[in-house]
Amino acid sequence: MKKIKTDFNPQFRAGKKRSGLQLLETFFQFNELDVSKERLSNIMNYAVKRNSWINEDPAEIFEFYQSMRSLIRAGYLIMLKDRKWVIDTQQEKISPWVLGLLSEKEYRNPLLVFKKAFREYTLKEFDYFMSGIVYFSMGVYENLPERNIVMPYIHTVKMLDAAHLILQRRREKKIEQSEQNTATSLVVKCTSKTPASSGQQS
Repeated sequence: MKKIKTDFNPQFRAGKKRSGLQLLETFFQFNELDVSKERLSNIMNYAVKRNSWINEDPAEIFEFYQSMRSLIRAGYLIMLKDRKWVIDTQQEKISPWVLGLLSEKEYRNPLLVFKKAFREYTLKEFDYFMSGIVYFSMGVYENLPERNIVMPYIHTVKMLDAAHLILQRRREKKIEQSEQNTATSLVVKCTSKTPASSGQQS
């Protein structure tokens, strides 16, 4: 991708290294999935318009830009660790409405989304993409961003969906484990009780 000479130099608030899952949790604490996808779409649309700019608070756009960079980095970190629990092993047919831009394989294993994205683009190239569309969406410029911003945009939308799925399945796994632990505890309590003595005969 062509280098865009725009550097927002974002400083993420975390004072120490955080895991990919922690970064995802933080992202979705402050950003809803549907709202994030709509905002990303708006930024993208205004980035390719010559005579208009996005009518949103620049500070909010900048905060969203920082959050998206953090989410993309989180996806990269998670991709490096192949986590089996994110995979949906159910065989039921998946509704196209649920899939969105994801393929059925990607829906069942959202790690594939990140693996494909970072096979085609580097973290630095995704940084250029995000800084570029934010830059061009916030003003009127003679030049437009390069044509190949479409594929990074599609990858980024899919990463939002994949990240949300990963957290959803993580919560489901925790609930399942909690229920299993509770059931096991109940069985242990029942079997450990000493039955009342009935051996005394009158």
